[in-house]
Amino acid sequence: MLEPTWPDNLRVLERGWLSSNNILLMPPEGEAGSAVLIDSGHSAHAEQTQALLAHALQGRTLGRLVNTHLHSDHCGGNALLQHHHDLTTAVPASQLTAVQRWDREALSYAATGQRCDAFRAEEPLFTGETMQWAGQSWTSLAAPGHDPHALMLWRDDVGVLVAGDALWENGFGVVFPELEGVGAFDEVAQVLDLIETLPVRWVIPGHGAAFTDVAGALQRARRRLAAHRAAPHRHARHAAKVLVKYHLMEELRQDVQTLLDWAETTPLLHSCQARAQEPGTPREFAERLLLELLEAGALRREGQVILDV
Repeated sequence: MLEPTWPDNLRVLERGWLSSNNILLMPPEGEAGSAVLIDSGHSAHAEQTQALLAHALQGRTLGRLVNTHLHSDHCGGNALLQHHHDLTTAVPASQLTAVQRWDREALSYAATGQRCDAFRAEEPLFTGETMQWAGQSWTSLAAPGHDPHALMLWRDDVGVLVAGDALWENGFGVVFPELEGVGAFDEVAQVLDLIETLPVRWVIPGHGAAFTDVAGALQRARRRLAAHRAAPHRHARHAAKVLVKYHLMEELRQDVQTLLDWAETTPLLHSCQARAQEPGTPREFAERLLLELLEAGALRREGQVILDV
């Protein structure tokens, strides 16, 4: 079966797991106008993002930066891009005030123990709003679950869905509200149902390559969701490992005691431990997670130093 034609004037800068994909909307060839970037990756990769973007823009100006949600892997490059480009930044409307006063608690960076350079935002994105960006019509769709404020972006004329972390080719992002005792698995299910109602030809996920097998991805996501619902303690334990691995992706290398100190003082890891019904102190829990990540080959140890791999 032939894949649908990839739409003109839409470019995906595929990244990894520390940095989300960057989606560049370009004005039609020969027409005036500035480009729009959706999501900017992590602050640790901000210089690389700027270099990739400078090449992809081909002399065009970047006039708008849009964030699907405000986890540090999706908006960490905002500050540097704002330094280099004269642009407007749009974020989910429910978080605009938190950005403008740079409230690290409300933006989750304090709870997760993650880094994100402070940036500004001027424009709220409301659910159901249709925007004209770079000569293209995009509609914002609510996508709570992974993050209560998250949005997906839908371009109906070509069937392209920018899904953020609501749907990957194999699953979806950690359901963060559940880690703090706020039910959100039903919201994940509702978002998957919404995606199924759309005539999607291409999904651009927050991480990984764009894909066309939407039915297969939805089937896999629903299986994962069923497993999480059946054993929420396992979801919480998995999330704790994700937080530790993500921290090492940020740091690249860290001595064991500093890593354990970070884990011991990271509030969301405490929540994960409680939800996972894990015994012992937070430090003991972190030691067990670290051992399992080392045994799985997700991290590597050299003496008293832990390295990302």
